Amino acid sequence: MDNSCPTSSFDMDLCAQKLQALGVQVPVEPWRRLIQEGLLRPEVRRFLLYSSRGFQIAMAVVFYISLWTNLYSTLQLCSLGHSWGAGVLVTLVALALTVLVILLIDQQHRKLNVNTDVRLAAVNEIFIKHRIILGITGVLDGPHNILQLWFVHFSPESCLQALSAHITHLQGTQAGLRHRLNKLCVVMDVAVQPELGTEEEAPCEESPLLSSRVTPNKDPVTCSKLLHLIPEGPPEAMAQQLLVIFSGCYVRLLVTGRLPRASPGGHLGPSSVPCLCQFIQSTVLHPQRCWGRDR
Repeated sequence: MDNSCPTSSFDMDLCAQKLQALGVQVPVEPWRRLIQEGLLRPEVRRFLLYSSRGFQIAMAVVFYISLWTNLYSTLQLCSLGHSWGAGVLVTLVALALTVLVILLIDQQHRKLNVNTDVRLAAVNEIFIKHRIILGITGVLDGPHNILQLWFVHFSPESCLQALSAHITHLQGTQAGLRHRLNKLCVVMDVAVQPELGTEEEAPCEESPLLSSRVTPNKDPVTCSKLLHLIPEGPPEAMAQQLLVIFSGCYVRLLVTGRLPRASPGGHLGPSSVPCLCQFIQSTVLHPQRCWGRDR
């Protein structure tokens, strides 16, 4: 489902009709509100535009030209750029650095992203009960960035059972599981509410001429709070939360062809792509690496 027009709104009624035609009966109002409030914001659209493949290619070309020009000018100032070998050397160095930057950007895009994937968690918490998970991507169409919603059929029972057993095994054999899960967190701005009764009433003669109370028009005082996406709990609850959190990331990588190859031994049998629980085991619960992005 995509919004082929340049406006920022999806035709939610048409989207619901397509799902119902496929036999998916999901209450429309909860996920309609969550998608509109969480995903159709201008900052999300800007992020998808700047992280699109076309924008990356344009930036890579600009980076290569700028780097090549600066390196060649530096060699000219050092009286080393008059030979043809200097031009070849500059071209190879600029090309190698550009490829390295592209690989680093691509590696970052394979990680859990707070701007899109975590926003989808509330929607997928509803959809996963109806055997559907949702992902979002963006593509360039001339000057416009088109948002695309991807609905993927997903049966969570086998993945939930396999992931719960894997977490139980890790809890008994590895002490670093909690440390890796604690890296999956977001920083939230929380309004600070003054406690009632903390200020003593001053006598009338000593009361200030100007009130010290915060006016409604003044911006509230906020503080940063660290919110762990996977709190401590039973293995089944942690597995359920992992499936919900990483479902949007899984769909995004699935439809863009960026999923790692499936390892043998999964409950899907022989398959070229991993299922969701395999993806979480290999990229999140693996002791050597964690794909969640700290924010």
